[in-house]
Amino acid sequence: MYRRNAFVLAVLAATALTAPAPARQAAAPQAAAAAAFTFQEVMIPMRDGTKLQTVILRPVGKTGKLPIILQRTPYGVPSGAPKTVPASMKYLMDDGYILVFQNMRGRYKSEGVFAMSMALSPAGSNAPDEASDAYDTIDWLVKNVRDNNGRVGMTGGSYPGYAAAVALARPHPALKAVSPQAAWNDWWMNDDLHRYGAFRLSYLTDWTYGLQNNKDGKDFDYNPGGPPPVDMYDWLLKLGPVENLDRLHFKGSVPMLTQIIEHPDYDDHWKRQVWTERLGRTTVPTLHVVGFWDQEDPLGGWKIYERMEKDDPKGLSMIVAGPWNHGSWKSAGDNLGYVNFGKPSGTEFMRDIEAPFFAYWLHGKGTQPRGEAKVFQSGSWQWKNYAKWPPAGTQATSLYLHADGSLSFAAPTGEGCREYVSDPANPVPYRERPISVTYPSQEWRWWEAADQRFVDGRPDVLTYVSAPLDKDLTVSGAISATLQASTSGTDSDMVVKLIDVLPDDYDTTTKVSALGDYPKTLNGYQLPIAMEVRRGRWLESFSAPKPLVPNKVVAWNVPLRDHDHVFRKGHRIMVQVQSSWFPVIDRNPQSFVPNIYKAKPGDFVKATQRVCAGSMITLPVAG
Repeated sequence: MYRRNAFVLAVLAATALTAPAPARQAAAPQAAAAAAFTFQEVMIPMRDGTKLQTVILRPVGKTGKLPIILQRTPYGVPSGAPKTVPASMKYLMDDGYILVFQNMRGRYKSEGVFAMSMALSPAGSNAPDEASDAYDTIDWLVKNVRDNNGRVGMTGGSYPGYAAAVALARPHPALKAVSPQAAWNDWWMNDDLHRYGAFRLSYLTDWTYGLQNNKDGKDFDYNPGGPPPVDMYDWLLKLGPVENLDRLHFKGSVPMLTQIIEHPDYDDHWKRQVWTERLGRTTVPTLHVVGFWDQEDPLGGWKIYERMEKDDPKGLSMIVAGPWNHGSWKSAGDNLGYVNFGKPSGTEFMRDIEAPFFAYWLHGKGTQPRGEAKVFQSGSWQWKNYAKWPPAGTQATSLYLHADGSLSFAAPTGEGCREYVSDPANPVPYRERPISVTYPSQEWRWWEAADQRFVDGRPDVLTYVSAPLDKDLTVSGAISATLQASTSGTDSDMVVKLIDVLPDDYDTTTKVSALGDYPKTLNGYQLPIAMEVRRGRWLESFSAPKPLVPNKVVAWNVPLRDHDHVFRKGHRIMVQVQSSWFPVIDRNPQSFVPNIYKAKPGDFVKATQRVCAGSMITLPVAG
């Protein structure tokens, strides 16, 4: 999520009054700045009588009938009229829209209970769900908001992105354009709560507490009456098994955590929340937006797009992707965390893609957006327009992990294995320590692009590296890994990282005269391109966990998602393999237990992991 999503956060910031200037002698009184919008707050009734807090902002100076852009959110709505148009809305508001923000059920002033469920009511049922709430809201708006033109768009990122997307499962006739950004469809397979069933421990702790423990977004207090913990790695390691988080701290106040603990496997509880199974023919123009380095919701947007593509005869569904974290396309977007590439990809998205999309479908301005995928390609740092995604003309190419630690396109012959010992008492951190609580720090926003040298050389991390490339290598499409690996335990995790190693002379401009300057250079920087985890108990079935056979080499298939990246000439390709990623992923005890979240302290054991010949990364190499 955006912690408050960027769209609402920008409006809230714009409503803030500036600090008074110091008094000057004989200063003339100044008139208060006029607001850029008029403000109206209403309670809109849903089909079951529940009323939802809704704010309507009409731009000052825009005459005539205007379309509506609706955003539904659990993160709060503006409390007043913004004094200025936020930068993230500039290009949209040049055309003029009535902006509507609505708190979901059970959040802030909205009535009802916040269920935090993606399950939809059975077909034919009139019971409320998130799709019906969107429908009822749109129906009320077009009938009651003065001077609207009868056309409604929806947008938002993260939770509001899901709220926009799920409206497509039961679209109102007035819904004419939707842009789900960083949306999701399956909380067990990926995004906020899990990575292929592996539990996202630290992020869930911070995210769900503010959503379900209270109506107003108050954060979890890790140390009541004292300062927050210096290092979340240490706090969560001392916590022990996951169920202790609920038993000792949340105490049932966060139903989502309780559900996760009671439903560790991919059972019907999770499957019935895969709302995209209810999508039919694509009839509403949809602009999906995803970030290749989204640290929170990296997969759902792709899955929604894929489902809509199955029945899209008029080509109404498009996808936009770029080198963005969770929402950075709503900013200048000129850097990948520590790596500045200088081109304002976010500004260009908002100006050249998002604004024209809504202008055409809601205002009737311009020409119909065309093309299947618009991608800001990393490495080349250029926009690419693709007639289809994945692009035509790529070749699945195997990049092999060799026993001597090298990485090459040559298949191994007669090679053995490399091994390491994984210790749950000393798990590999997912970013440099100390690790802050999630939201206040910039490190969380860009951890998926952080230099991986902080773990390179640990005895429980295997590193494989190629020779410098003699020409550019472009990878466009789905990347995957297949490890031929074993463990001495009966359960285990395997984390695979694909990394672009920048040359040692990459950075010739950063000054290193002051203390701390030298580590800021990008020389030798290990830039992660794709990272993912697979949990051994679910190698054969996500629904029916099974213990691993100790020391038996089996195939671990690790999806690494879609990417569009150029490994430049002179760069090296690196792969890292490890068996913990803490605390962004909970610890695997490495001995099989029926419910991993209820493992006992004695279940956590060291294990010897082996990665053997035939292990490889499959790259979709562009011709």
